Amino acid sequence: KRFPEFVVNPSDIIEKYGADTLRLYEMFMGPLEASKPWNDQAVEGARRFLNKVWMFFTESDNICELDPNSAEGKELKKLYHKTVKKVTNDFEALAFNTAISQLMIFMNAATKIGKCNREYAEGFVKMISCICPHIGEEIWSQLGHDNTIAYEKWPEYDEEATKDDEIEIAVQVNGKVKGKLMVAADEDEASVKAKGEALDNVAAAMAGKTVVKEIYIKGRILNIVVK
Repeated sequence: KRFPEFVVNPSDIIEKYGADTLRLYEMFMGPLEASKPWNDQAVEGARRFLNKVWMFFTESDNICELDPNSAEGKELKKLYHKTVKKVTNDFEALAFNTAISQLMIFMNAATKIGKCNREYAEGFVKMISCICPHIGEEIWSQLGHDNTIAYEKWPEYDEEATKDDEIEIAVQVNGKVKGKLMVAADEDEASVKAKGEALDNVAAAMAGKTVVKEIYIKGRILNIVVK
């Protein structure tokens, strides 16, 4: 009451941006237990994201089956299943901000490709409708459904499809990062060590020194200890 200029009226935000934008912004601000300042520019950003979602999924030409053997088809499939997995787990943990972040990552990839499989489009709309029910229902209708999205089955993910074919690991010499290396997810330790030692910066750091030991944490890091 003493400082009305610092009070944010939800009704004003809803009137200007819509209830879905307000919900999205509040859940994206950060962890539920954290204290977060209000940011008008971030509200604008939430609105732009919903506009992007609407424009993409209501354009019928964007909803089509990608060639599953194409690079784009493989990329979007993997990202979709990763998104369903993360959003499912994050919702259960009430980590709404990171769930929304993952939805944004998928949305950016889909718009970059310019196409999206119907299965992925419908799964995305089901997930975002939990946060933004109005736009979710409208897009669901635009996709050709007569019934409400509220009673639809939650999307499922294929665990195998979430696994990366290649992973990036950091290569260190005496604890200092000297380079990064892309290796097959199932590549054996000896091969990873050989490739790591062959990196120019790593080889230079090892020159004239004796390898004491090599520590490899699969899928994460290779540390070469020299003296």
